Amino acid sequence: MIVYHGSNMIVDDPDTKHSFRPLDFGKGFYVTTVKEQAERWARRKADIYGGDKAIVTVYNMAENLDGLNCKFFEEDLTEWIDFVCRCRDEEKDYLQYDLIKGKVADDKVFRVVDMYHSGIWDKKRALEEIKVYSNYDQIAFISQKAIDQLLHYESFYEVTKI
Repeated sequence: MIVYHGSNMIVDDPDTKHSFRPLDFGKGFYVTTVKEQAERWARRKADIYGGDKAIVTVYNMAENLDGLNCKFFEEDLTEWIDFVCRCRDEEKDYLQYDLIKGKVADDKVFRVVDMYHSGIWDKKRALEEIKVYSNYDQIAFISQKAIDQLLHYESFYEVTKI
């Protein structure tokens, strides 16, 4: 399976050491199966971190998950929202997994998570508010073992910054 990583640099040797803040699924190396999504991430990272280039690195991801502890969030977002809240609170339960895969929420997720986490909204209201890109996904490599076993660098390409 082909997966993509958007950045302001070529990442031909990915690792988990450079993840400096917890995202939806904790600290890790994130990829997606959606090319356009990676291109958007590349442009965003180039704008935030500087650099003249927005780069998408392409990998072949093996499908043999033997020996890896994986978590997959399917369509039900009930468990997903609690997990995302815990990761954004820097709780460490995500570390029990080597690989986590699930949907990507739009930019409103920050507001929704805050409203839910602070108790202003209950879970039902928060889930109603979240708008999930139906065709977008994210795969977080939490352990270096998962990266070494599954990801194989293929190529990269530059995308035009907007």
